[in-house]
Amino acid sequence: MINDKIKNLSAEENKMLKKVAMRTLALSASQNAETMQGFAYVNAMAPAIKLFNKDKKKRVSAYKRHFTIFNTNTTLGGFISGLTASMEKQAANDDDFDVASISAVKTALMGPIAGLGDSIFWGSVRTICTGIGLSFAVNGNAFGPILMIVLYNAICTVFRYYGPYLGYIYGSDLISDMSENGILSKITKYATIVGMVTVGAMTCTMVGFTIPWEIAIGSTTISIQGMFDSILPNLVKLLLVLFVLKLLKKGYKSTWIIYAMLIIGVVGRYLGVL
Repeated sequence: MINDKIKNLSAEENKMLKKVAMRTLALSASQNAETMQGFAYVNAMAPAIKLFNKDKKKRVSAYKRHFTIFNTNTTLGGFISGLTASMEKQAANDDDFDVASISAVKTALMGPIAGLGDSIFWGSVRTICTGIGLSFAVNGNAFGPILMIVLYNAICTVFRYYGPYLGYIYGSDLISDMSENGILSKITKYATIVGMVTVGAMTCTMVGFTIPWEIAIGSTTISIQGMFDSILPNLVKLLLVLFVLKLLKKGYKSTWIIYAMLIIGVVGRYLGVL
């Protein structure tokens, strides 16, 4: 269906949308405190602005219009780029077109698209792909990290490529229908649930942390690890994950937490306490 719609586009429009898709990948490459992804978004819209605006003054006006604060998920951000490109086309062909609506629609969509994209791709797809890669890596297979990267990007590439086309062809009707029918909120909700379930499963299977301490009471030896497991299997692993999460919420950098855990693990193993 979408491929049939793409075939109906002109060669110039196809070429333009491919450039928009490629440039949208770099949305996070120019993050700054003032406009966040704004500068990169102007760069992504440049092919569309150049194609539809032959007049220099109109091009400059369009560049300024998009050089505002913008921040969204880069995988699904192409949909907004495509939609904006279609609105730029309308503005170029209709002098009565309200150009303020372009910025309004772009700003209104970046939040929902960010939430949807982050929950699906960062919260679920990335987590699932990481779990698959880790299942190889924990056994010493160097193919694990490569598999994770290839699998994740293969899935994301489909959305990165077709996003601008969907936005350009179907425009605001698609988002409006999804919002009115509650599909958008349901996708976000269920994707978050899948991501949390995956994290829970990875906590049990991928986190390696045991307490080898034993307490001798008379002729009986009690294992500390066994006591925790009798209360709740994998409780020690869960407590470690929750502790790390608390540190992250308090603002500690993940890099320092990783270094600290590495040092504690090596020293603890050497001393026989971990």
